[in-house]
Amino acid sequence: MRTVRTVAELREALRDLPRPLGLVPTMGAFHEGHLSLIRRAREENATMVVSLFVNPAQFGPSEDFDAYPRDEERDARLAEEEGVDILFAPPVDEVYPPDHQTYVVMEGIATILEAEKRGTGHFKGVITVVTKLFNMVGPDRAYFGQKDAQQVLIIRKLVRDLNFPVEIVVCPTIREPGSPPTGKTGTSQTRKAAADAASTIF
Repeated sequence: MRTVRTVAELREALRDLPRPLGLVPTMGAFHEGHLSLIRRAREENATMVVSLFVNPAQFGPSEDFDAYPRDEERDARLAEEEGVDILFAPPVDEVYPPDHQTYVVMEGIATILEAEKRGTGHFKGVITVVTKLFNMVGPDRAYFGQKDAQQVLIIRKLVRDLNFPVEIVVCPTIREPGSPPTGKTGTSQTRKAAADAASTIF
């Protein structure tokens, strides 16, 4: 496995690697949910990229970006064990240069439900970083967990609206023994509400 830090390094590393190319976008602190996505992507693609980037743009004023768990050494070891080809772990200023002023926003579903709790800036940050990762990596497939129901709908709409040539693969929620679904969002109420909202959009 190769770890790269810059977009230039990433594109150089990918230039001669075989397709199809799978991407698993993450913010690190891997758990079984992440690993299940990585395994699915490994099965379905000739080349496999995992991004490891704690995205400051999706944190609200009351959310502690600095306190988000980070353990790149552990994550890199787990990624290598799962057969990842490239770990893309850029610093913040590689993704958001000091003069960065361009963001991607979405109306409708990105302004309700979770956005009402966390602020519309949350999904603006998610949509922007996913757009950037699709442009940086150029994947054929990208893998997300179905626990984040609203986020999945938003990303699918992003791909459709902006004509990204990327297949969005949604994988089942993985539960740790005796635990709720892995991840921070995606209650049954949120999933139902997101599905109801999607019926007015798609």
